[in-house]
Amino acid sequence: MASGITAPVESSRMARVAALEQDVSRLKYVSGAREEALRRLGIESVGDLLSHIPRRYLDFSHAYTIESAPLGQVCTIVATVDRVVEKRPRPRMTVTEVYLVDATSVLQVAFFKQPWLSRDLKAGDRLAVMGKVEFAYGFKQMSSPHYEKLDAQSASGTIVPVHAVGEGVSQAWMRRIVSTALEAVADIPDPLPARLRTRRGLMSLSRALRSIHFPSSMGERDLARRRLAYDEVLLLQLALRLRNDANLLDIEPIAHRVGEHVARVRAELPFALTDEQVTAVDEILADMARADRVMNRLLLGDVGTGKTAVAMVVLAAVADTGTQACVMAPTGVLAQQYAVKCAPVLERAGVRSALLTGATPAGERAKIVDGVRCGSIDVLFGTHAVLSDDVAFRRLSLVVIDEQHRFGVGQRNALRAKGPGADLLVMTATPIPRTLALSVYGDLETSIIRKRPVAGAGVTTQVLDDANRDIAYGAVREALGSGQQAYVICPLVAERDGTDDLEDVPGLEVDDEGKPRSQAPLHAVETEVEHLRHVFCDATVDMLHGRMGAHEKDDVIDRFRSGQIQVLVSTTVVEVGVDVPNATVMIIENGERFGLATLHQLRGRVGRGQLAGRCFVIAQGAGRKRGVSPSMQRLEALEKTDDGFSLAEMDLRLRHEGEILGLRQHGGVTLRFIDLDADSDLIECAHDDGVELLRFAPTLSAPATLPLRFSVVDRYGDVFKEVSGG
Repeated sequence: MASGITAPVESSRMARVAALEQDVSRLKYVSGAREEALRRLGIESVGDLLSHIPRRYLDFSHAYTIESAPLGQVCTIVATVDRVVEKRPRPRMTVTEVYLVDATSVLQVAFFKQPWLSRDLKAGDRLAVMGKVEFAYGFKQMSSPHYEKLDAQSASGTIVPVHAVGEGVSQAWMRRIVSTALEAVADIPDPLPARLRTRRGLMSLSRALRSIHFPSSMGERDLARRRLAYDEVLLLQLALRLRNDANLLDIEPIAHRVGEHVARVRAELPFALTDEQVTAVDEILADMARADRVMNRLLLGDVGTGKTAVAMVVLAAVADTGTQACVMAPTGVLAQQYAVKCAPVLERAGVRSALLTGATPAGERAKIVDGVRCGSIDVLFGTHAVLSDDVAFRRLSLVVIDEQHRFGVGQRNALRAKGPGADLLVMTATPIPRTLALSVYGDLETSIIRKRPVAGAGVTTQVLDDANRDIAYGAVREALGSGQQAYVICPLVAERDGTDDLEDVPGLEVDDEGKPRSQAPLHAVETEVEHLRHVFCDATVDMLHGRMGAHEKDDVIDRFRSGQIQVLVSTTVVEVGVDVPNATVMIIENGERFGLATLHQLRGRVGRGQLAGRCFVIAQGAGRKRGVSPSMQRLEALEKTDDGFSLAEMDLRLRHEGEILGLRQHGGVTLRFIDLDADSDLIECAHDDGVELLRFAPTLSAPATLPLRFSVVDRYGDVFKEVSGG
């Protein structure tokens, strides 16, 4: 136990942990099939159950009778099932019509492709439906509304939560079990200091947990979510900063010198740095020169804003200091691009560098590893290959990680472990909204470059449906006739990969009437290459994707860069790192499958030099569904602006933050309660409060902050054992 933990605080914490970590099977009503059903939902403990918040609510306090329900508006109606009719208007299409009655009128409800409803619903059932009310054929109607079968406990005038459930546990049983769990933790201690809670106008944790599941009003539900969202962001802020403290305990920072090598690199650059680049360089070098703390900085810049030039200058500081730097990129393509651009400038300035990837020949690799070990190499560019145990630096003092969201936390820490006390510079060309940067990268100071040093000829973007793809093909033929090149981007490598989870296929979204859209065929690189060799029979068409060997990928990129390949069919592996100014046209297949950040990065591969670029995004429904679905809203925004930061803000409103940065896939944290768009003020508050709390108690060891420290450890585990007293 850590020193300074008083018995009452520890006892309170233990009671809290015991209540929340109790196995769900210990609760009343949980056994047999219901226990199995809960575990299938990922609910193992009482805490898991209370975090399983309702996915929606039926607000009976504003329920309408059928007669009074206004047309064209989303309403909640409670009525009784009169009859259920199953129809098949065409093969493989089932429509279940449910006729509901109350004392005022009749409501016809249609459900598409849900034949089981004809078995689940029967005359006399009491049903609550929520959806848009329309009128046709003499009846008020709803298409595919949210619905809930009501039991005797569901009384009009209340708000009924609708949880995600599965076979073995019904909505009614879920409500009973959650109510039992809330009783078990009724007196749960609140980890948030009372003064802070009062200042931010937040309800207590116990009340928030009850109100999020069983609110007396939708306003109370909103206040409960706000409290849980605040906790989520605050704990993440504290965790990020405590992780750094834990990793840097008893480690002396390295104070870098800025001398002749930095000056020579600046002189060797073939262009003058912009004001924004100069500011970024000065901020980074100032951090690196500090002897009292290790640098943790994010360099954020849109496509083509010149982050590489900034990196070249700051990398030279290790030569002035007599230490080493390592630049880790997510792909061999990008690592090679860094080496190609940076090495000549660094060498002329007296800074020795090398490139290490999975494609590096064994003999050359051995020489590089020896050079890194003895210190004859100042800067090492590489991929995951630099994480190998045999890659040991003489004195690593600067770690640069590009596109950090493509690496896991463990990989970042593994590289930093090769140089205790090394400064960290994270770079990304993925524009990140401020709220997302504060919440996910809250432990990093930020430098931003918004303007491109060289504007380039620019790129125009046009969204097409499949019927108009001849426009895109015509642009490719025109480019090829002028001696230029083109990209074609596909979401899949091979057709056999098209077995995605159905819920992830945008073609299976429902339209405004609740009717399923047809599934969009997904284009695959291997198939598209063969097709395009017939379409552009006079051109050399080849492919590039992540499953190819490192040598094979390097060969394809070299041949495309030299002009031997005229049309390159690729996955998003070209999103960053491939810089071929002669490539002026890009076609993106299945554009509805990609987020704005990826689309913006992809089109940034053309129009980079003197030649204007053209990007054609082919998407299903582009001709008739503009502005309707979130995917089409994204594509229309892409046509209208080339401001990556504006697009990122829109992406944040339309997509989950994990879809933008790949957090789930790369060891990050998914934020469940916070709305990164609507809760910007809450995120600012949580960020500021986290900084203030750690200024007051650097390891949260003060009696008032100990419950917060325990909450961080409970949520984020052994990563923080150095600061948890464990």
